[in-house]
Amino acid sequence: MFKILPKSLLLLFIVAFSSLSAQNKSITLEEITGSAFRTEYLGSLKSLKNGKEYIVQNYDKAQRSSTIDVYDYKKGTKVRTIVNSKNLAGIDYIISYKFSEDESKLLLATKLKQIYRHSSVGTYYVYDINTKELNILTEDNVQEPTFNNDGTKVAYGFENNLYIKNLVSGDTKQITSDGKKNSIINGITDWVYEEEFAFVRAFDWNKTGDKIAYIRFDETNVPEYSMDIMGEDLYPTQQVFKYPKAGENNAEVSLWMYDVVSEKTSKVNISGFENYYIPRIMWTQDASLLSVQLMNRHQNVLDLILVDASENNSTTLLHKETDDAYVDVKDDLTFLNNNSFIWTSEKSGWNHLYHYSKDGKTERQLTKGDWEVTNYYGFDPKSAMIYFQSTENGSINRDVYTISIQGTNKERLTKETGTNAADFSADFTYFINTFSSSTTPYVFTLNEAKTGNVVREVKNNSALISKLKEYKMSPKEYSTISINGNELNMYTIKPLDFDKNKEYPLFMYQYSGPGSQQVANRWNGGNDYWHQMLAQEGYIVICVDGRGTGLKGRDFKKVTQLELGKYEVEDQIAIAKKMGALPYIDSNRIGIWGWSYGGFMSSNCLFQGNDTFSMAIAIAPVSSWRFYDTIYTERYMHTPQENASGYDNNSPITYANKLKGDFLLVHGGADDNVHLQNTLRLSEALIQANKQFDWAIYPDKNHGIYGGNTRIHLYTKMTNFVHESLGEPTVTLKEIKE
Repeated sequence: MFKILPKSLLLLFIVAFSSLSAQNKSITLEEITGSAFRTEYLGSLKSLKNGKEYIVQNYDKAQRSSTIDVYDYKKGTKVRTIVNSKNLAGIDYIISYKFSEDESKLLLATKLKQIYRHSSVGTYYVYDINTKELNILTEDNVQEPTFNNDGTKVAYGFENNLYIKNLVSGDTKQITSDGKKNSIINGITDWVYEEEFAFVRAFDWNKTGDKIAYIRFDETNVPEYSMDIMGEDLYPTQQVFKYPKAGENNAEVSLWMYDVVSEKTSKVNISGFENYYIPRIMWTQDASLLSVQLMNRHQNVLDLILVDASENNSTTLLHKETDDAYVDVKDDLTFLNNNSFIWTSEKSGWNHLYHYSKDGKTERQLTKGDWEVTNYYGFDPKSAMIYFQSTENGSINRDVYTISIQGTNKERLTKETGTNAADFSADFTYFINTFSSSTTPYVFTLNEAKTGNVVREVKNNSALISKLKEYKMSPKEYSTISINGNELNMYTIKPLDFDKNKEYPLFMYQYSGPGSQQVANRWNGGNDYWHQMLAQEGYIVICVDGRGTGLKGRDFKKVTQLELGKYEVEDQIAIAKKMGALPYIDSNRIGIWGWSYGGFMSSNCLFQGNDTFSMAIAIAPVSSWRFYDTIYTERYMHTPQENASGYDNNSPITYANKLKGDFLLVHGGADDNVHLQNTLRLSEALIQANKQFDWAIYPDKNHGIYGGNTRIHLYTKMTNFVHESLGEPTVTLKEIKE
């Protein structure tokens, strides 16, 4: 049975899309892959410590200069310009900036060169706001430069070693010397930590600036991956980097402490705890106490420990988190002034906030219920209130809430139903709320933190709303669908002239990865416009978040443990069968597509559901979890040595001989994340099974497959494939077929 959610939401859609007569323009691929439907955003925003002003980085096209400007929260007016690149010798454009703790200095980044998804090297300058003096940090291209607390020193990474620049004397001290490419890294994460634990800077200053804690990565025994870069020269080059695939050796990590005064380095003994991974280090409010998060290889035990740097680096266990499946690493850990701490956990079955005493022995659960805390924004010591985002108003929605440190006086601060996200001022006087829904593009408002009341509108997308009124656009109809004993969130996009007495092909989109969400009440992404285009051509497009996706509790999310691709595939096949039974769906023309994990899924669905699906598109798919990295894969699957059947029984390669429908397989030739190996191995299995399929390799393109005309070429190929496989839209109706 289908359950429509809720009537008030559908009424909103009816109102929003009632003026159908004005909708006569068709969306084009050029518009989808270009900037025709560009959404207005706020620039990078940072609150000053006074809580009354914020910083925005701007670019002046006319002057060809970038500025760092100060604005008044309440009025929204520009107060002053801190720095303008046209007044800075040697800097054409400021890419990013970092303040010192006292906001007297800036680190300005320029000429950055991307390494992987989050990492880069670049040239950095130190700008003194009071004296207007600008000095280059170093002539070298460095990583992650970071001020100490009083802004007199900067630590940074260069060629796998750590350095400290004394801004007063101008001297530079090299504090590690064993760094070597593809061997030893000090203070900067390796590829797999960067990608899966989502951080690059693996060093941290303490509050008084006399200690630096850092992680050392020994990659010596990690296997290398070699990626050919075709380029434009006669011979290709190779990008060789350490990439630990599931079951292979990871970097051996160790924790070290550098004493700035004595210039001595010591290794911290963490052997008494889970120590295979060190996913986080962070100094507490006590300058001698470092918090360290440690995990076992299965990632189902997390030890939060304290390192006392004043007593020869002695260590104590502060908190232990365990789970039968896995423990998520998050950035919610916050130490209050008394060194008690705030933490989030799924131990109740749902992700909630907890407050622990400074010794970790006393626990208070602050939030409770069958809903998830999805973002922790911070703690206001003046009011003793915590600010957070949650799904209490429905799993497809997000709202901003406040609650006391006692777990009382919880209040919803945002009023509109959809997706709300907050950026708070430093003193928690205000927050800038970003709101969107499926019918409302992003609206930015300044709100009072205590009440949530709107002070002023900062920016909206009314121009985009007006523009879209000219186009054929259908509402997303939100509902749930009952599949395999679960109520799954779903949206449907039908042709604007939908007629229940006609028959339409069905095109399904999904991602399906652990903890993910595609069915959400938020504004369009790029694929939504493509789906709209297909809907207006005569296809019905749906998306369903099956088992294993997020925001519906721990058990729903972790049911796929050790079996990635089993329950998710069962759900998508069952969904297709149920939809195909509807009188207005042509059950002989059902397709599915997805990217990355979604490509893994669409391949599996077509092969295993060959009596249900007639076509699939797989973009940059994983074809076997044996080919993917350790941290992500083993979190959900353990190692291949422990769980061979889980890997092989759910691999598309295993079912390649079952292909009956049309299959389009696409990959980027320089994908450092999901390697081209995945597509080549799958294509070889299809070839040896004598199965015909279409495929495309985009030279030197990464996991995102973009650059130049790449996107329009890709989406043209995908569109043509949909037309050819599911039938031209003009032949999708019963009366035409008859």
